[in-house]
Amino acid sequence: MEENQLVVINDDGTEIVMEILFTFDNEEYDKNYVLYVDPSDESGQVFVSSYTEEGELFNIEDEKEWEMIEEVFQAFVLKHEEETH
Repeated sequence: MEENQLVVINDDGTEIVMEILFTFDNEEYDKNYVLYVDPSDESGQVFVSSYTEEGELFNIEDEKEWEMIEEVFQAFVLKHEEETH
């Protein structure tokens, strides 16, 4: 498996190879986060999970945590746009 990929298992047991956009850690929440997309999904939906060193993924359920993640993602998008223009 390539370094920029992870495998997610759906509720029905289907494995999907996802492409990692980027990872970051946050000291306030003391968590690591991964943002990823399904390369076969043309909608461009971005998924976010917190993760452990063992590779376990967890859903984000706290509204303030979501706000922090959205700010980080917006900064990523702006930086990426600047680099491609």
